[in-house]
Amino acid sequence: MIESISKSKVFGGWHKQYQHMSATLNSSMRFAIYLPPEASFDNPVPVMYWLSGLTCTDENFMQKAGAFRVAAELGIAIVAPDTSPRGDAVANDEAYDLGQGAGFYVNATQAPWKAHYQMYDYVVSELPALIEEHFPVTAIKSIAGHSMGGHGALVIGLRNPANYQSISAFSPISHPSVVPWGQKALTHYLGANTDAWQQYDATLLLNSGKATRPMLVDVGEADPFLDEQLKPELLAQAAASHDSPLQLRMHAGYDHSYFFISSFIDDHLRFHARYLLQS
Repeated sequence: MIESISKSKVFGGWHKQYQHMSATLNSSMRFAIYLPPEASFDNPVPVMYWLSGLTCTDENFMQKAGAFRVAAELGIAIVAPDTSPRGDAVANDEAYDLGQGAGFYVNATQAPWKAHYQMYDYVVSELPALIEEHFPVTAIKSIAGHSMGGHGALVIGLRNPANYQSISAFSPISHPSVVPWGQKALTHYLGANTDAWQQYDATLLLNSGKATRPMLVDVGEADPFLDEQLKPELLAQAAASHDSPLQLRMHAGYDHSYFFISSFIDDHLRFHARYLLQS
């Protein structure tokens, strides 16, 4: 059962926001979907799933990225979930980079987080099943994200190549095992044994073998988190070690914000369309 929250017509299609009770997260969850004009149950369309970053909700990308014009032109749906479970019963932390708004797209194994923080399974399994049941979309999908969500998109896409045609990210936390944001989150959610972290680290996944799905990563050279938190150069080195299909683009003057995302989101949509629309 899903409950409609809002809908708005945009570029001939519809942006719609819903909430539902998630069995995976054991809490209420919100998501948004953009359906292009031609989407119908007689003409279902492929989907790009978007994962947002720390402190964000489903609304940040949908309201700030400026993605609807090209999504409507290409005939691609966009789905954006919230970044974590939420609610009074859901564990939280006073810091912005842990707890609600900071789910890191992992399946937590440590108390008190494990009761609700199963974002990996939610994104990989429960959410797509829900979307494909209730909306005019196909099972053909790609995945993209920003910052923490870029980390999530890379990890989920790399670990599930049969599920996604292509992967892209803006300013991803590329090697969370070695940076402060990642180390804090992974320690709390997964415990101190770093062996358990490897499955959620895109750089380590790429170091372990050749990836099969095309990847596009954009990073701003003026990003204040570039050197301490993002480390895209390590991602690129890992991809090169097994000749994995990664295109890393560095952009002079751009930072970590949605101004950066809105400048290049059209490129990402067209990148995904090459693989979504040929399937």
